[in-house]
Amino acid sequence: QVQLVESGGGLVQPGGSLRLSCAASGNIRRINDMGWYRQAPGKERELVAVIASGGSTKYADSVKGRFTIDRDNAKNTVYLQMNSLKPEDTAVYYCNAPEVLSPYGVTYRGVWGRGTLVTVSS
Repeated sequence: QVQLVESGGGLVQPGGSLRLSCAASGNIRRINDMGWYRQAPGKERELVAVIASGGSTKYADSVKGRFTIDRDNAKNTVYLQMNSLKPEDTAVYYCNAPEVLSPYGVTYRGVWGRGTLVTVSS
């Protein structure tokens, strides 16, 4: 089994910053891509940012220049630094690992965290 647990959400004023963390635990040998998604009320879940195990990154156009994704492979943790937050960034943010390799030859696919709420409001 593999679990992803997000933390760091909360209430922040427009223009403020937050740093989200997502820690993976369980039977892990390697995690390939890790990503952040978000879902605002009444909207579909959307990709925010993704980072490969080698460090290459991809961002949604709406967050480019404001958000930064990085990871610590030794800790199996991915982060999302969010700056210049806007009210439209309000959403539940989910951590995702499409493929997690275990030490026992098992591959876990489509692992999701339970989410952390980010509210941007004055």
